[in-house]
Amino acid sequence: MDNNMPVISAKNLNLWYGDFKALKGISLDVGEREITALIGPSGCGKSTFLRCLNRLEIPTGGSIKFEGVEVDDDHIDSVRQKMGMVFQHFNLFPHKTVLQNITMAPVTLKKKTAAAAKEQAMALLERIGLADKANEFPNMLSGGQKQRIAIVRALAMDPEVMLFDEPTSALDPEMVGEVLDLMRDLAKEGMTMAVVTHEMGFAREVADRVVFMADGKILEEGVPEELFDRPKDPRLQDFLSKVL
Repeated sequence: MDNNMPVISAKNLNLWYGDFKALKGISLDVGEREITALIGPSGCGKSTFLRCLNRLEIPTGGSIKFEGVEVDDDHIDSVRQKMGMVFQHFNLFPHKTVLQNITMAPVTLKKKTAAAAKEQAMALLERIGLADKANEFPNMLSGGQKQRIAIVRALAMDPEVMLFDEPTSALDPEMVGEVLDLMRDLAKEGMTMAVVTHEMGFAREVADRVVFMADGKILEEGVPEELFDRPKDPRLQDFLSKVL
């Protein structure tokens, strides 16, 4: 890939739900090894935009490219193998063990052997201190453990980019830290990440760039210090006055 080419490039993205326009001309590039945090009030289009990046939502207009390739029906399968996604509500398979949850996609989609997938899964579980949970089912885990397993499941596909859709908003407050710590580790290792978050401290500390959305549009973006300490847009000023 050309080093000057963004990993993800969204241009003039629009999305209609009937008469409601959820996204209004969104354009955003995400560079390699860059951490982009998307913040803004609930219902402003952050998660919708994130889901468009891997075609869980189909934009009404505009274009998305991943490593220079159009993200469309012809290319989405190969794109999704390089783009991990972690959801707000974990989305683990309740009838499968932790180990089965992690190994299923690498074996079925990437043609990894079961033995290689298991070895990688156990190494990832060891890394997050949950190797002893390998044969347990998700309903036996805490919310924080489930979300860390969900992140590990995405990492088992060896993604080049990770998308996080409010990964801590469904967690009890005391469990938020363990998930954010894992995300901090990924950031230090150079993982390209786009994160929809309500955790302003995490956005300020970890993100290379913060993007503020409201009413389906990007109203302001910049480095964390600039955006949090010297916000220009009145909507951003109002938003930060309520959440900081």
